[in-house]
Amino acid sequence: MSDVKSTNIHWHEGEITKQDRERQNGHKGVCIWYTGLSGSGKSSIAVEVEKKLFEKGVKTYVLDGDNIRHGLNKNLGFSPEDRTENIRRIGEVAKLFVDAGMVVMTAFISPYKEDRNNVRKLLGDGEFIEVYVEADLETCEQRDPKGLYKKARSGEIKNFTGISAPYEAPENPELIINTTEETNVTKNAEKVIEYLISNKYIENNN
Repeated sequence: MSDVKSTNIHWHEGEITKQDRERQNGHKGVCIWYTGLSGSGKSSIAVEVEKKLFEKGVKTYVLDGDNIRHGLNKNLGFSPEDRTENIRRIGEVAKLFVDAGMVVMTAFISPYKEDRNNVRKLLGDGEFIEVYVEADLETCEQRDPKGLYKKARSGEIKNFTGISAPYEAPENPELIINTTEETNVTKNAEKVIEYLISNKYIENNN
């Protein structure tokens, strides 16, 4: 689905660079990529981090899996091929946000290592922070905030990650947040903020 069909096109460079935008914003542009099973807490953490960054004056935005499938990717299903195209498109969108000097966060299951690694390659060095929101299947199934696991168990939902489709956990993520052990969203969000500060993506302005 990602075969190149456009011809006779040329990349147009503007006069304002990513570095110019970063200077104006007062922080670096970066993509924080949350990955994990449905119900692990990806979106909850991303929303809390966004709020904390906003309070610090950081230019930030969350690309949420369900929200993107309402618009940009509404023509994609959940087959392996469609999942790959879903992540490819999100990677391209995230790259634009990073070029704009923003801290963009994505909250997608993104179950395949190869797809996530392709996004990492798409971005520059230090522009991709993979955050593994780790929670065991039993915990996620107990939470089941959207009732999806129940539907998957009954066969109502096909190709559901963790039940009838695989999840390939990250091998070397920049950050692991285990939400089975720590359920407090605020504390988990602080781990992300601390990572951004300690690695000099943002300033520690309290």
